[in-house]
Order: sequence, then structure tokens, then C-alpha cells
Amino acid sequence: MAKAPEDTKPESWQRFFAVTANNQAWDVAELPSAQVDKLALLNAAHASAWHWQAAGNELNHKRALMLLSQAHAVAGLGQSALLFAEEMRAYFLGEPSTPDWEVALTHAIHANAAHAAGKREHHQSSYALAQSAMAAIADPEDKAIVVRLFEQVPRP
Repeated sequence: MAKAPEDTKPESWQRFFAVTANNQAWDVAELPSAQVDKLALLNAAHASAWHWQAAGNELNHKRALMLLSQAHAVAGLGQSALLFAEEMRAYFLGEPSTPDWEVALTHAIHANAAHAAGKREHHQSSYALAQSAMAAIADPEDKAIVVRLFEQVPRP
């Protein structure tokens, strides 16, 4: 759990709650689908996004969209999942400084959202791109995190 702020600044507490909700949501999002409490996942993802809007920068906002996309896809809310996925994908793939693990995660989450939305061709394409991008992840720990989430994405 994130360390609670020692000051009374609203920004410090917004960041604390954003990080706490973010971590909780990702913990749930990585579970096998049969174990996921969809309401808890959606609540945590939306809470995190709301707090990041107040305390975060552009990268935090786009990562919040990534989490929202994954949460909505897992919950079976395909249309909203794909809307979030399209926006975050445009950002991460258009940003030259995006690290290798985040490129792979972007493709994996887009594939999951496309599957949830019934967009077969997008699902297949993003799934293949995720596989290729995962092979290029240099750090084994980063790769393990992405693989854990990718295992939850249905195969085309």
C-alpha cells in the first residue's frame, strides 16, 4: 500500500488515493476471470482515474485510461472498453519514449477491449502485435507483468 501523506495538501491525498485505487484495481484485473469481482474492479479503476485527474500528469491520465479499458473489458462493457483503449493506444504508440513493456501492454489491453466489443479483426491484429511486442521486452520482470495480464486476453 502507498504511504499515507504526512501533510494536509489535497494534492498529496489525491495522489495517495489514486495510487491506492490503481494498485487495487490492477491486482484484481490480473486475476483469472472467474475470480474477478467486476464491481470492485470497476469501482477501483474509476476511483483511480478520478483521483489521477486531480493529481496526475498526462502520463498518469493515459495510464488511468489503460486501466479503465481493461476493467471495462473484463466486466463485459465492450463499447466503453474500446473507446478507452483507442484513446490510450493513440497516446502510447504515438509517444516515442513509451517503454517496451508499455507498448506490449497497450496492444494486449487493446486486444482485450476489441474482443469484449466484438471487433474480431481488431482483436486479432492487436493480439498479434502484443505477442510481437512482448518478445521485445528487455527486462524479465516487466515481461512477467505483461504476460500475466496477456494470459487473460482471449485468443483469436
